[in-house]
Amino acid sequence: MAEKLSENHETLVQSLLGGSRRAAARMITLVENQSANTNELMKLVYPHTGKSMVVGVTGAAGSGKSSLITHLIRKFRDQGKRVGVVAVDPSSPFSGGAFLGDRIRFQAHALDDGVYIRSMSSRGYLGGLARSTSDVVRIMEAMGNDLVIVETLGAGQDEVDIIHVAQTCVLVLTPNMGDDIQAMKAGIMEIADIVVLNKADLDGAVNCLRNLEATMHMAMTHKDSGWAVARIIPTVASAPKTEDLQGIDELVAAITAHQAYLHESLVIERIQAKRIEQELSLVFRDEVEKFIFKGLSGTGKKRQYIKEILEGSSDPYSVVEEVLSTFLKV
Repeated sequence: MAEKLSENHETLVQSLLGGSRRAAARMITLVENQSANTNELMKLVYPHTGKSMVVGVTGAAGSGKSSLITHLIRKFRDQGKRVGVVAVDPSSPFSGGAFLGDRIRFQAHALDDGVYIRSMSSRGYLGGLARSTSDVVRIMEAMGNDLVIVETLGAGQDEVDIIHVAQTCVLVLTPNMGDDIQAMKAGIMEIADIVVLNKADLDGAVNCLRNLEATMHMAMTHKDSGWAVARIIPTVASAPKTEDLQGIDELVAAITAHQAYLHESLVIERIQAKRIEQELSLVFRDEVEKFIFKGLSGTGKKRQYIKEILEGSSDPYSVVEEVLSTFLKV
């Protein structure tokens, strides 16, 4: 049975809808910690979501994702758009907290009231995303951000989960990947709507661009014909002089063009449906897990199951079948 929200929690949601950064910070903390009223809070938040552009930026560590995002924030702010950033960082195996923080990166925008940045710990989840990322993006949407950027940690091809959250996926690569690009499997290459070759001023960039173009055309992504092959954009996101930066305007234009394509072709409806399907799956999984472990609590069964598996008299699959048949009548 759901716990009733306190007046303070309802006030918190109203403050969030009014754009309060403090309310957003508090609510994200509650979601990350899976506090008792998390589901009830999200029920109030959810109707106010779904109107933002959600852009995922993924790629290996050191590819320059954060530098590119800094430029994207500036460019979209120049257009008058409010921007939220969810930066998923590697987590400490001991504390579960993020190694990096939002005060370290994106400092140029720290004092801009039209920008809200939040670092999150991945907390051991594969796919480059934390379990609560989806809820945090919804909170960012309800807060009134026109654009929400999700930056995932550099976990290589395991980052494909970004496709479940973002409408536009940007994959950031660098020339020093060399022949690795040719060896990439479908996975992470197929999720990309836009491929950025950052640090395009380095040696080998021209050959890398050729390899990318060949690879992307061979992959011929699963996407609709209107955007069947990812656009490839060379950029230089870090340079001593502003005039030495390259490709930033082109990247902004590509993101804008992809968003226009999604809405004009109505593909956005399919993407939104897939996103909801993923959210349902995550909520079901978590709630069933909570229900089952609550039922096992204090019975000694959990310890017994582990002992049986260790001794070889049982296995995880048989245990799950038994537990499901007991609690869910499967």
